[in-house]
Amino acid sequence: MSPAPPLGRNTVLRAENITKVYKMGEVDVHALRGVDLSLYEGEFLVLLGPSGSGKSTILNILGGLDKPTSGRVFYGDQELDTGADAQLTRYRREHVGFVFQFYNLIPSLTAAENVELVTQIAKNPMSPREALELVDLADRADHFPSQLSGGQQQRVAIARAIAKRPQVLLCDEPTGALDVRTGRIVLEALARINLELGTATAVITHNAAIGEIADRVVTMGDGVITHELVQPEKRAPADLVW
Repeated sequence: MSPAPPLGRNTVLRAENITKVYKMGEVDVHALRGVDLSLYEGEFLVLLGPSGSGKSTILNILGGLDKPTSGRVFYGDQELDTGADAQLTRYRREHVGFVFQFYNLIPSLTAAENVELVTQIAKNPMSPREALELVDLADRADHFPSQLSGGQQQRVAIARAIAKRPQVLLCDEPTGALDVRTGRIVLEALARINLELGTATAVITHNAAIGEIADRVVTMGDGVITHELVQPEKRAPADLVW
């Protein structure tokens, strides 16, 4: 079971006894084997583990991109895994921001226009320039993706994810395609958003050093949680060495 919520923090997301089985011909592949995991209000969580450990699968289930084979998933008091697809779509649209390893920006749109796509479907969005300001890219608002570095494109993707003011930000290997210096800049943007907006943030990585910036580190292997560490003191992204 996940530990009790930190003092004064509510549970935002909760997965109970989650399993996920994929059919590969006649073979059952067990991606998750009874995982319990919670994400708390304002928390910065890092999920560590090698490829195939189940960390992307649990993130996709928490984000409503996939459904478990068995088990239960809650957003606050709302159970997600029994809902219709329309319920999951509404949940993703209104409450969750996603950041992936590859930026998925539309090449023909400027940075501000890429962010604006999300604000058009959100209930109470911030302006594109406000979102870009949070990732220190307001001066690149009118630039196209081809005019931006990889790290800048990833920060535009982060701005797009947080422009709708989500309660939850889920990031799958957000520094995986970046060099160390640029990766630090991206992590600084994520840490700033977590601090200033109070967005509950979960970051998947295979890089153990990144765990030093987290409030809590969860390590996965072979579809189960193998270790969990709460860190009363965490390191600033600028101080990371890897």
